[in-house]
Amino acid sequence: MSLKKKLKKLLSASEAKKEEETKNEHTEQNVHPQTDEMPPDSEDTGIHNEALLELPQEHPLYQLYNLRRRDAGYLHAPRLCLDEDGVLPADFIKREKVRLRTVVNKECNARLKDAKGKKSHHKDKNSGKAKDKTAGKDAGKDDGKAKKKEAEKKADEPVNLDARPCFFLSADKLYAWVFVLPPVGEGAELSREMLYEAMVVQGIGYGVDNRLADQLAHNEHKYFTLYLIAKGKPAFDGKNGNIVDYFPRVIERVLEVDEYDQVDYTALNLIRNVKQGQEICRLIKPTEGEPGRTVLDQEVPAKSGKSVPLPKGRNTEISEDGVSLLASIAGHVEYTGRSFQVKPVLDIPGNVDFSTGNINFLGDVNIKGDVLSGFTVRAMGNIQVGGVVEKGSTVEAGGDLIVVKGILGDGTTVIRSHRSVFSKYIENSTIYVRENLQTDCIINGDIYCDGEVVVRSGRGSIMGGRIWAAKKVTARAVGAPSECRTAIALGGLPCTNFEREVVQRELRELEQEMEKLECQLDSPVKASLLSKLRIRLSAAELKLKQLEDDLIDIKIELQDKDSGRLECSVAYPGTEINFGDEMVRLRRESRQCVAKLVNGEIVVT
Repeated sequence: MSLKKKLKKLLSASEAKKEEETKNEHTEQNVHPQTDEMPPDSEDTGIHNEALLELPQEHPLYQLYNLRRRDAGYLHAPRLCLDEDGVLPADFIKREKVRLRTVVNKECNARLKDAKGKKSHHKDKNSGKAKDKTAGKDAGKDDGKAKKKEAEKKADEPVNLDARPCFFLSADKLYAWVFVLPPVGEGAELSREMLYEAMVVQGIGYGVDNRLADQLAHNEHKYFTLYLIAKGKPAFDGKNGNIVDYFPRVIERVLEVDEYDQVDYTALNLIRNVKQGQEICRLIKPTEGEPGRTVLDQEVPAKSGKSVPLPKGRNTEISEDGVSLLASIAGHVEYTGRSFQVKPVLDIPGNVDFSTGNINFLGDVNIKGDVLSGFTVRAMGNIQVGGVVEKGSTVEAGGDLIVVKGILGDGTTVIRSHRSVFSKYIENSTIYVRENLQTDCIINGDIYCDGEVVVRSGRGSIMGGRIWAAKKVTARAVGAPSECRTAIALGGLPCTNFEREVVQRELRELEQEMEKLECQLDSPVKASLLSKLRIRLSAAELKLKQLEDDLIDIKIELQDKDSGRLECSVAYPGTEINFGDEMVRLRRESRQCVAKLVNGEIVVT
C-alpha cells in the first residue's frame, strides 16, 4: 500500500470515529485523551512517578525547551511519562524507560543539531569567505564586497524547522508513544495531517487513538509531552486441557479418634461404588490461542493449549463425544497412579458360612456379616468385614482389610494384607501386614508389620504375644501388671521373615510327607505322588533360598538406617524389647516409655 493510500485510510477512519464519538461535542481546546484536564506537571504533584523519565537540566531536550519558551513566552514543563494511569507492570516500565531514554537522546540531539547547525554553517561560510578575500587581495574589490554582502545576508537568515512528531515503540511493538518537538523559527506548528502522515511513515496503523490524534494539535500540552498514541492487541495463549475427577485419586486410610477415645471403623469405607455407565471423570478440552496485533499492524502468533488424555484403565470406556470416562461395569473405582480402573465388587449380604463357602475373588469383597470359623476369604482388592473374623479363619487381601468388630482367633487364625489392616481388636491371631496396622487392643497376637503398629484408641493396650514392626510401635500400655510375657521387636524385615517361616514350615511338612511315601510299596500311584511332591519340594527350596538372599541384601542396606522405635504411656514388667540380636527385659514399670537403639545398645527412657 502506498504512503498516500495509508494516510488516506488513517484520516478516513479518524473522521468516521470522530463523527460517531463527538457528534454532540465540539470542544477543540484543552483536551486530553482521557479527560478534559491535562495531567499536572511532575513538579506540581510532588509525587515521584516510576514511569516518569527524568532528565538533567543540561539535556538537549531542555535546551530545545528553552529555545521554544524564549520564542513563545510561557510553555508547560516537559513531561515524559510512560504510564499516566498506572496500569502497566513495573518491570515493563523499567525496561522501556531505558529504551525511551535512548530514543529521546537521539531525537533531541539530532533536532538540536539541525536547529543550531544552519546558523553555524552560515557563520563558518562567512568566515571562509573572509579568509578567501584576504588570501585573494589581487581579486577585484567590487567582487569581494558583493560576496561579503551575500554571505552576511545568508548568515542573518533565520532557521525554520517544522514541528516534528517523534515516536517510541515498545520492544514487543504493542505500544506506541509520541512526543512532539516544537517548530523552530517560522516552521509549521503541529497539525492533524502532519501527525497522521508521520504515523504512516512510521508504519503505525493499528490501535491508533484517533481522538487523541485529532485533538493533539489544539492541545496546549502538545509539545515535550509523551502520549500513548496507539495500543496493539496482545496475543492470548490457549488454556491447557484438564481433567475433572468425580472420584478421589488418593484415599486417606487414617481413622480419627473422637472425644471419647473411640474409633468408628465403619467410617473407613475404602470401597467407592460406581454404577455401570456412571461418569468417573471429565475432560476439559484445551482452548485455541487468540492471536494479537502490533501497532505496526503485524500479527502476534498465539499458542494453543495442550491436550491431556483421559486416564482410561481396566473396565472403563470413553464416551462417544470423547470428553467423559465411564465405568463399563458396576464395581469399585480405584486410581492406580496412571489411570482409573473399576474393580468388580462382591457383596455378601450376610455371613461367610456354608451358604457361601470359601470366597476367592479378583476384585473387592464387602461382607456385611461375619467370617465364621474355618472359612477362607481371599481377594485381589480390598476386603471389608462388617462383623467379626472368627477363630480358625483365613483372610487374605491384596489391598486393605477392615474388620469393624474385630478378629477373634484361637491361634490358627491367619490374616494377610498387602496394604493396611484396621480392626476393632485382635486376639490370638497371626497378622501379616505390608504397611500399617491400627487397632484398639492386641491380646496374644503374632504381628508382622513392615510399617507402624498404632494402638492408641480405646483401651490402647498390647498384652502378650509378639509384635514385630519395622518402623514404630505406639501404644498406651504394653504388657500387664501380671507380668505376662509381651515381646516387642523393632526394625528388620518382619514380613519377609514371616514368609520365610511359612516356607520353612511347608518344607518340613513336605519332607515328612515324602518320608511316609517312601515307606510305602512301589506302585504307579506312589511314583506319581513322589514326582509331584519333588516338584513342590524343589519350588519351596528355591523360594526359601531367594528369601534368604533377599534378607541378606536388605539387612546390609538397613544397617545405617533407623532401626525402629517404641513409644508407650506405660510399659509393665515382663515386657521384652528386641532390636535384632539385642534384647532387654523390663524389671519394673516404666512410665512414658521410649525405647530406641543408640550405638548398638537399647536405650529405654
